[in-house]
Amino acid sequence: MSAKVIHTAGKRKMAIARATLKPGKGKVRINSLLLGKFGSSLSRMKMQEPLLIAGDAANGVDIEVNISGGGQTTQAEAARLAIARALVKFDKKLEKVFLNYDRNLLVADVRRKETHKPNRHGKARAKRQKSYR
Repeated sequence: MSAKVIHTAGKRKMAIARATLKPGKGKVRINSLLLGKFGSSLSRMKMQEPLLIAGDAANGVDIEVNISGGGQTTQAEAARLAIARALVKFDKKLEKVFLNYDRNLLVADVRRKETHKPNRHGKARAKRQKSYR
């Protein structure tokens, strides 16, 4: 009587999202809040993208996502990646659909913050201003 449970993860900058997908009624919870109550409307739309593209395949599963680190937008993008990966593991036919729509639904963006260099101030590439007086 063990149900098929799928665990996936998604990363974007400093945000990490872990998604758990199991058979259910189509509920999506982000950090134990329903998707409709989490974050701003823009971040909600970003997280709903894979669910809308999947259509009926997403209605038969419950998805629980835990997000930590990063800002609001990066958390939404990490959750979007984790949800899409979980749906693809659940239904292999969605992989081609997701890749045609947006490659970033399944492939993580590997860009990270550049490290600070010695003898610089502020940002990684900022140099001290010169004054020739």
